Amino acid sequence: MLLVTGITGHTGRYLLRELINNKYDGPIRCIVRETTDTSILDDCGLNIEKVIGDLNDPSFINGVMVGVETVMHIYNIHHSPLIVQAAIKNEVKRAILVHTTSIFSQYKKASDGYKNIEKKIIELTDNPKCPTNITILRPTMIYGDLCDRNMSKFIKMVDKLRFMPIINGGNSLIQPVNARDLGKAFFNVLMSRDETAGKYYNLSGEKPIKMIDAFTIISTELNKKTIFISVPLGLGVFIAKILKALTIGKIDYIEKVQRMGENRHYSHDKATSDFGYNPMTFEKGIQLEVKEYIKSNRNTSK
Repeated sequence: MLLVTGITGHTGRYLLRELINNKYDGPIRCIVRETTDTSILDDCGLNIEKVIGDLNDPSFINGVMVGVETVMHIYNIHHSPLIVQAAIKNEVKRAILVHTTSIFSQYKKASDGYKNIEKKIIELTDNPKCPTNITILRPTMIYGDLCDRNMSKFIKMVDKLRFMPIINGGNSLIQPVNARDLGKAFFNVLMSRDETAGKYYNLSGEKPIKMIDAFTIISTELNKKTIFISVPLGLGVFIAKILKALTIGKIDYIEKVQRMGENRHYSHDKATSDFGYNPMTFEKGIQLEVKEYIKSNRNTSK
C-alpha cells in the first residue's frame, strides 16, 4: 500500500499524472480534506482509496498508516515529524518526504524551522532497529502553472506594471523547478527504492538563472516592453519594515525582500546520477505557464 498526502495539490497532481501514465497498479491511499475536489482521483483509473482526515491529528495519522508499506508525504513539511513517528510505530518500510531548499537560506526565519524539522527526523530514525527508511526531496522555487505561488505572481506583475522594481538589479541567481519535473522525480524516487534509500536530494531547475533574465524572458513571452528599476536591498528592506509597521505586522515582506537578494541555486547532480533526474529549461517551462496565463485572461475577459 502506498500512502500519499497532497496528491490533489500543485505538485501532487503531477505525481498523479505520472502514476497514471506509467500504469501504477498498486493500491494507493490518499489523504484528502472534506472540502477537497477529488474528481481527478475518481476519474484516474487507479486503485485509489480516499481517506478524509486532518494531518494535525496524531491519532488519525497513526490509524491511516496501518497496512502501508511506503508513504509519500508531499503536503506541508511541518507535518513530517508526525508522519515519520506514525510510520515508525506502524513499521512502514519507507517514507519519502518533500521538503525545501529554503533550509539553506542565510535568513533564520526561512531556514531555522526547516532545520529543526529535519533534525527531529534524524533523531527519530537514528536507530539501527528503526523499521522506516527515509528519503528527503528538497525542491527549489516551484513553478509550472497558475497554481504556483512564485512565477505566477511575477507573470502578473510583469503583465500589469510598465515599470517594475527589482532588488539589486536582479543579479541574484535562482534555479526554479517546474512542477512537471517534480512529478516525474517523485515517481522515479518511488520506483528506485534501493538507489535512493537514506538519501537527501536537491531538486532544482536545469541551471541557475539571474532574476533579471527570468523577468526579461517573461516580459518577452508576454510581448511587453517592461522597464526594470534596480532597488538597493537596503532600501527594499527599509520599505518593507515601514509597511509592516503601518499594518501593525499584518503585512510582513521583510524576509521575502531579503531573499530576493540572496542566491538560491543548488546542484541536482546526485538526483541525476541516482534516478535520472533531467529537468526542462526555464525558457520552456515559463513559456508553458505564460501561455496558460494569457489563455486564462482571454477566457476571463469574454
